[in-house]
Amino acid sequence: MRRARLPRPAELSTWLRAEIAAQRERAVLWAPVAFGLGAAAFLGLKAEPSVWGGAGLAAAGLVGFAASWIFSRHVGVIACAGLAALAAAGFLVAKLHSDGVAAPIAPARGGVVTLEGWVVDIDTPSEKGERVLIAPVAISGLAPEATPTRVRIVLPGSGGPESAPPPGTPIRLTTLLDPPPGPAAPGAYDFARDAWFEGIGGVGLAMRAPVMTALPTPPWPVRLEMAVNALRWRVAGRLAHDITAVLGPDDGGAAGLAAAVTTSHQDWLAADHRDELRGSGLAHMLAIAGLHTAAVSGFAFFAFRFAVAIWPWLALRVPGKKVAAVAALAVVAGYLVLSGAHPPARRAAITASVAFLAILVDRRAVSLHSLAVAALIILFLEPEVVVQPGFEMSFCATASLVALAEVWRRRADAGAGLPWPLAMARKLRGWLVAMAVVSFVAGAATGPFAIQHFNRVANYGVLANLSADFVASALLMPSLALALFAQAVGLSASLAAPVLWLAGESARAVIFLGRLFAGAPGAAMTLSSAPEIALAISYLGIVFACLWRGRLRWIGLPMSAAVALWPRPTPPVAWIAADGDDAAVVVAGREIPMKPGARGYATQLWAQRRGFTLVADAAAAGRAVYDCDRRGCLPLGAVRPAMSASWMRKAPRGDRFADLCAGADIVILRSAFAPAGPCGHALVLTRADFERGGAAEVFADGAGWRLAWSQPQRGHRPWTGS
Repeated sequence: MRRARLPRPAELSTWLRAEIAAQRERAVLWAPVAFGLGAAAFLGLKAEPSVWGGAGLAAAGLVGFAASWIFSRHVGVIACAGLAALAAAGFLVAKLHSDGVAAPIAPARGGVVTLEGWVVDIDTPSEKGERVLIAPVAISGLAPEATPTRVRIVLPGSGGPESAPPPGTPIRLTTLLDPPPGPAAPGAYDFARDAWFEGIGGVGLAMRAPVMTALPTPPWPVRLEMAVNALRWRVAGRLAHDITAVLGPDDGGAAGLAAAVTTSHQDWLAADHRDELRGSGLAHMLAIAGLHTAAVSGFAFFAFRFAVAIWPWLALRVPGKKVAAVAALAVVAGYLVLSGAHPPARRAAITASVAFLAILVDRRAVSLHSLAVAALIILFLEPEVVVQPGFEMSFCATASLVALAEVWRRRADAGAGLPWPLAMARKLRGWLVAMAVVSFVAGAATGPFAIQHFNRVANYGVLANLSADFVASALLMPSLALALFAQAVGLSASLAAPVLWLAGESARAVIFLGRLFAGAPGAAMTLSSAPEIALAISYLGIVFACLWRGRLRWIGLPMSAAVALWPRPTPPVAWIAADGDDAAVVVAGREIPMKPGARGYATQLWAQRRGFTLVADAAAAGRAVYDCDRRGCLPLGAVRPAMSASWMRKAPRGDRFADLCAGADIVILRSAFAPAGPCGHALVLTRADFERGGAAEVFADGAGWRLAWSQPQRGHRPWTGS
């Protein structure tokens, strides 16, 4: 038997040179990667750079590329210099974009204000009520130049979508107003950064229902935005009403899902249905993105192409494929407007538009080159998306599927000559295998981001997506497109009943699948977030496996598993909110908050990020750890660190302060300063500490305690408030 031997250095060198030479035509595919790395470097800085610094970096990159072009004959050197120049350009574009969207931010601790403004849009509802986006005209206590251009306010009550003032309504309300909150814990999701780029300068909770008022006419861009959003709101309401009328009141959430995937308004969809879709790995159904845009535009493309083909006179005189591509581009634009043009929808529309434009210039519609062009356009227009989960997951999934199509060549039809039942069975088997592989590959490509950002892996995600995506693509989205067409041309509900019934039953099927897989035994697995370096390695591993040509691409597979395999550091033992108004301690892997239900989002986010479980009865569990009243909490001494807290904004008196210090390891005060006098061995935290540091995690450090703060990780940027 001949033994395998290791390759000689010369053979290995020859093989590597051949691998590198094979990348000559694929160097352009790395352009969006380089541009995105530059944008990510800007977003990751702890201090705000100057425009001139970014311009200098871009100029240096351009000079380096020009020099390599002139003086170097090596293609690899020129390609690397070009990618470096693109990275510098990404840094500069991100800086210019950040400065371009700059707008006033509400002051911290602004308290209760009277706000007058125009309802611009209705956002995703919260647990406390409807959430509206407002363009303020005046805010009490703020000068016009300090007034945010957009604020997001939660209205009281749970009256449903009928209780929300529709877009275009001038209102006055009394509300708590704060700047967009930062991370709930160190390293967690930073809403304030996304709000900065979306132009949202304040958030609040209204004290009572808004009232209509008279306001001056807003500028025409605001009027146009309100008119479009008012149309979307009416379409969503009518679609939900018509589907409910066809299916009956007990539609199983079909009307709500149909409205959500058509207009992005989730107000008609019950909270438990949203949770079931997320828990089953079908959360992408709720965000209008690639699946929805591809289904609608693909249906339009094939419908128009079929219409041209069945008319012989027209088919002989016009290129049917290109006519269908132009029609599909129009449908993409219309669907983008109807969906609200949110970031995922914008990304999907650009990707689809590039594909149809490729058809118009006689290029392949779906290829890594068209995907690279789409990614570069998106990053140029919105460089901040490079660190957002939606962009990371959608483009890694799409790139992995296109790369799969490159390596998975279709074999010649082995069923030729077989009886038609056997041939159909063979084709069905091949289709099922292909769909399973596609779902698995897409799930594997998005898995690292699901773990890192959402700390959840849907164990039946492949099966859920295999079934639900087919229903949505083949039935739900085409039938909704026909239903919208029927509405647009004024068909009566009775004539449109068949497509409304099909849309409703398809939506009901998707929700049923979400409930089925979310409720299955072992439906989900929770994993804590890995260090950021692990996500960067997984990200680059997926990209390398997709873009590299040759056997060396398989190096990307173990790299892509870095998030799942990276050892987790020792978890924290306690958490303190960014304003000192809540805290939690970990007991046997379970998070026990001081104020159950007060900061549900923050405590849940911290628990899932660190891999802790939430106790079923937090109030009962807390009574075993804290002695709390309306003024604050005292430790019972059974758990370390023993934390006490004063919720009052005034400094506690001497006797109360002594009680807080007695037996405590950490004393949390919402007041600006602590009373004079000793506090034993306890660490005393005041409002100044939270204003400077933000949210905190407590780690056991030998015989003491170490605090990690969120604000130092964010640095001093326009969206950090420091």
